[in-house]
Amino acid sequence: MGTEVTAELDHVRKYWANMKPNSAIYNFLLGDIAIISATKGRIIAHLKVSPVHFNSKKTLHGAVSSCIMDWAGGMAIASEGLDNTGLSTDIHTTFVSTAKEGDVLEIEGKASKVGASLAFTTIEIRHAGNGGKVIAYGTHTKYIKK
Repeated sequence: MGTEVTAELDHVRKYWANMKPNSAIYNFLLGDIAIISATKGRIIAHLKVSPVHFNSKKTLHGAVSSCIMDWAGGMAIASEGLDNTGLSTDIHTTFVSTAKEGDVLEIEGKASKVGASLAFTTIEIRHAGNGGKVIAYGTHTKYIKK
């Protein structure tokens, strides 16, 4: 089954392609992320867990989950058609479970509201398989200029 390439998916992929080379941390941690779906206000991406994502226990590091929250919130805002996703004002991450090498993360970012100056997003990181077991969830607020 193929993924429908919506205008939003095309825009988000182009936005990410332009951003990635300018962010060392995103490029290092999320260089292999695949944006598989985007509609207005919502994105879905997949990322395979590798050793660069590990903590000392060889499971998904909390800092990586928080980085994903930051990234996915911005991509959800970009799916609204914005070319500038603003500056983070607040990020919250709740860690529920973990992942190990080879697991595929499914990341869902939703723009709850994109106003004139603030955008509010919710993000969930879950196992792509394993019944979609939640790994972490959170919120990300950004100051935007329209």
